[in-house]
Amino acid sequence: MSMENSKTSIFKKVLMALSGLFLLIFLLQHFIINFLSVINPDAFNDVSHFMGTNPLIQFIMQPILMLGVVLHLVMGVVIEQRNRAARPIKYAYNKPDKNSSWMSRNMIITGVMVILFLGLHFYDFWLPEIKTKFIDGDFSGKLAGAEGYRYFTELQHKFMSPVRIIIYCLAFVFLALHLLHGFQSAFQTVGLNHNKYTPTIKKIGNLYAVLIPLGFIFIAVFHFINASH
Repeated sequence: MSMENSKTSIFKKVLMALSGLFLLIFLLQHFIINFLSVINPDAFNDVSHFMGTNPLIQFIMQPILMLGVVLHLVMGVVIEQRNRAARPIKYAYNKPDKNSSWMSRNMIITGVMVILFLGLHFYDFWLPEIKTKFIDGDFSGKLAGAEGYRYFTELQHKFMSPVRIIIYCLAFVFLALHLLHGFQSAFQTVGLNHNKYTPTIKKIGNLYAVLIPLGFIFIAVFHFINASH
């Protein structure tokens, strides 16, 4: 590999790592807001309305978030194709199952599954919200025919379907698998790799990769159980 190609490859990996770290921050923030729906529906409604009507979030942060998702996916696919092209002969003799984890060898698979879930999530929540605000012209966030905001009621309505709950739970399992390798890999790629601190970063990454997806699963199951009674 030439020096120029090597620099390009490193640049792409850094882009993917930085976009991944950005998405990790967003995911934590998204979880905190969603968890409010479990402990305080009124607070969830208030925060959701603020997030959905604040111009800074709607017209600056939201496009940046979408760009981050697309950039992370594209860089992941490009890097995976480059890695495959660099080893045209199957490296069976290297016993990859023993030299690397399943997560590290299948990041593209778990990543695509997460992207497919995001498509469903956008269909469930983002597209209806865009229609309500920018097509119907309703920025009030009010529930038709009742007092209070509509966000909590809409959330519970979506989680009444057992099929949707199963899909959501499976998606967050794939997200956990993706994060188990991606969290530490992102820090290592941007140069935050130190003999003293890396083990701690790895432990934090493993906790994040398990607890955050598990938390989302808990939220979905909680609303399914409560909406069914």
